[in-house]
Amino acid sequence: MINYKIKSIAIIGQGYVGLPLAIELAKFYPVTGFDINENRVVELSKGNDYTLEANLEDLKSVLDSQIKTNFKIGYKASSTIEDIRNVNTYILTVPTPIDEFKSPDLEPLRKATKMIGKILKKGDFVIYESTVYPGCTEEVCVPILENESSLIFNRDFFVGYSPERINPGDKVNTLKNIVKVTSGSNQQVADEVDFMYNKIITAGTHKASSIKVAEASKSIENAQRDLNISFVNELALIFDRIGIDTTEVLEAAGTKFNFLKYKPGLVGGHCISVDPYYLAHKAEQLGYHPQVILSGRRVNDFMPSFVAGKVIKLMIAKGHVIKNSNILILGFTFKENCPDTRNTKVAEIYSELIQYESNVDIYDPWANKQDVFSEFKLNLQNHVDNQKIYHAVIIAVAHDEFKQFDFKKYKEQGTVIYDTKSFIDRGLIDARL
Repeated sequence: MINYKIKSIAIIGQGYVGLPLAIELAKFYPVTGFDINENRVVELSKGNDYTLEANLEDLKSVLDSQIKTNFKIGYKASSTIEDIRNVNTYILTVPTPIDEFKSPDLEPLRKATKMIGKILKKGDFVIYESTVYPGCTEEVCVPILENESSLIFNRDFFVGYSPERINPGDKVNTLKNIVKVTSGSNQQVADEVDFMYNKIITAGTHKASSIKVAEASKSIENAQRDLNISFVNELALIFDRIGIDTTEVLEAAGTKFNFLKYKPGLVGGHCISVDPYYLAHKAEQLGYHPQVILSGRRVNDFMPSFVAGKVIKLMIAKGHVIKNSNILILGFTFKENCPDTRNTKVAEIYSELIQYESNVDIYDPWANKQDVFSEFKLNLQNHVDNQKIYHAVIIAVAHDEFKQFDFKKYKEQGTVIYDTKSFIDRGLIDARL
């Protein structure tokens, strides 16, 4: 007789998604946060978090609970597989990126699944939170689990899917405050998975009828946002040619009650710029070539090139010599007031500008300079040199710190100021996206 009950949990991946989830679940269950990065494990064990997503008081509290209750509830971090061998529930929050051909890169997911398969036991649950295309969990992950464990799906072990909805840097719409979509491989599993998440989600849960429905819901929520942004980005390209300000047009149109108030911008990050390709991949597998989804992606992928080209044109119009000119980019992360640099489009603006043989400095008070160099081979400035003459300044990210900058000084020097975020006073800039 199968006892469909979650008793102890290992969360695989302790990044932006896995850590907040581990902290909340550790208030009710014994939770081991597993990460292959040993430095990350040391950091978390000391109650620190470089992602700035965790509530550090909560992190320290669940670390203490693990000791005080003899791990009946609470949290510990580990990079040792033996520390998660005896739990009965595994939640995978590993990244699911795209490759250079913009196809799903499932290698991190496959590796994590294979690792879990080797220690899987009868009665265990495996719950996926990583973003995938509809059908991936049952078509790709389950066979790996069966092969590695020699167990039979839905008889010996069970699977759930609950897509992550973390919004990095958002301290209002946090894990607890966003409705959680849940699902399971049979009704009892679906009920138990939903019960577990309901313990920690203040906003409540939505139990999907199947794993595929839950997977698809994640794909379309980000594809929808991507398409809406691509529409206003295309408007920005059109209005630039007409010679009118996009923000002013959107403000005028936004006076109607049912107008959707999206803004143009650079679309990076771990979800919006990636997930539509997962949905498109599945569609193409089934013989359908999606038109709308991919056209939106093409527009958004073009925006870094447009921004760089526009700045060069504005510099030429002001009489600046482009070769050996100095350009300052303010911001490198994919969004404001957040250290997350995944799929940032600022790197592409930089790559475009240096092709003109300009000298390009990037300053971002939020981004980790070592991580940026490791991933992008770019050196961020420690500070902005106020004595240096810049021929162009690009506001790429709307960090609060940039509100204190003396843009009036740059304007008086004849610097081209381009605002991709409609962030500063219209009178101080030459153009904005």
